[in-house]
Amino acid sequence: MERAQRPPVPPAPTDRPGRHRRRRATALTGALAALGLLAGAATALAGGGSALASSVAPATGGALSSNWYASAPYLMPEDNSAPDAGAVMDATGQKAFQLAFVLDSGGCTPAWGGTSSIDTDTTIPAVIQQIRAKGGDVSVSFGGYGGNKLGQDCGTPEATAAAEQKVITKYGLHAIDFDLEEPEYENATAIHNEIGAAKILQADNPGIYISITTAGTTAGTGWFGTQMLDEAKSQGFTPNNYSIMPFDGGFNGGSSQVAALTSFNGILQTTFGWSAATAYAHEGVSMMNGRTDAAEYFSQADFQTVLNFAETNGLARYTFWSVNRDRQCTPVVDPGLSGSCSGVVQNPWDFTKYTVQFAGATPVTTPPTTPPPTTAGPGGTCTLPPWSASTTYTAGDKVSYNGHDYHAKWWTLNEVPSASGPYGVWADDGPC
Repeated sequence: MERAQRPPVPPAPTDRPGRHRRRRATALTGALAALGLLAGAATALAGGGSALASSVAPATGGALSSNWYASAPYLMPEDNSAPDAGAVMDATGQKAFQLAFVLDSGGCTPAWGGTSSIDTDTTIPAVIQQIRAKGGDVSVSFGGYGGNKLGQDCGTPEATAAAEQKVITKYGLHAIDFDLEEPEYENATAIHNEIGAAKILQADNPGIYISITTAGTTAGTGWFGTQMLDEAKSQGFTPNNYSIMPFDGGFNGGSSQVAALTSFNGILQTTFGWSAATAYAHEGVSMMNGRTDAAEYFSQADFQTVLNFAETNGLARYTFWSVNRDRQCTPVVDPGLSGSCSGVVQNPWDFTKYTVQFAGATPVTTPPTTPPPTTAGPGGTCTLPPWSASTTYTAGDKVSYNGHDYHAKWWTLNEVPSASGPYGVWADDGPC
């Protein structure tokens, strides 16, 4: 019998950090098929009459050690100019990737991005085949920011687990992730279903690695994150880790993320009665490289700061969103938020290399210092002071950004001039 839900409690206004996840833009199936990655993979679906489904070879030698799943960065193989996973593996030594995201396409039916059924999708099996052929493996993430989640639509923990088990069976998974964000984590019934499903899947798939990822705030996590932890406690469920995403919530550099992780450790202690060491052994972090939705900027140095903290305190997981963004934008100056580049100066795969170090394989070489975005434009060097995310501006204040001059039309803080648009706070006064 499904447990009665707690009455809703209004959340704090800041308990709504998001994660930038653009919807499907292009299909890569044709290109991947042309590479021959689907050879021998087509099989008919039972009861479905389709011959498009692909079998997936098991990981070479079975599951990887848990440190690889704990370090697996997020990768969207069907969106945001997906990089070649094999090339990333060769360049960094990373062996595992967190494939995102499985949603509901309707009727409690798992599908990539909520649109591409796991029964007929051919892109994902090809990517998994490529990774496993090189000695790696994958985890699959259920949920993410936005979209219809299985926990929302399936009705019960048992039905949710059955839908998610199809994905585990389809791809021969050894690891899964529950990315519990808006709007799902605001729905107590949906969270009850997801946590209940995770517990069922843990029992039905012995040894499977399960991570729970949720929103982070400067206080660790907010009301909905705490509600999720209470739900897990009430059901007697313990995953391999609970991870927070300390970005899009008033963060400023790696030190602020470390402070949030320290606070989250206290929440875990209070909720589960753990010691600090036990809580850290069940705690993880999922960051965002470069520019975030809220125009925060996290550099390689910030990733190193959090990595040092994670290794010193024995955190259970260290990952980030996303491999798709782990490359420099063109032009180099920050173009605003992008799903396919970071918005900071970097070499390809700089941020992925930190996850490899967390896995214990390779130390990170000294990264380049990330300077602020240049303000030099076609008209010459800008003479106005460069825009600063930490400065409060009032009407009439003038700045330069990305080769243009701007003036503020009213009070503003941390609003990128180039993203303002004609009706926003910043008026574009033209090239410098």
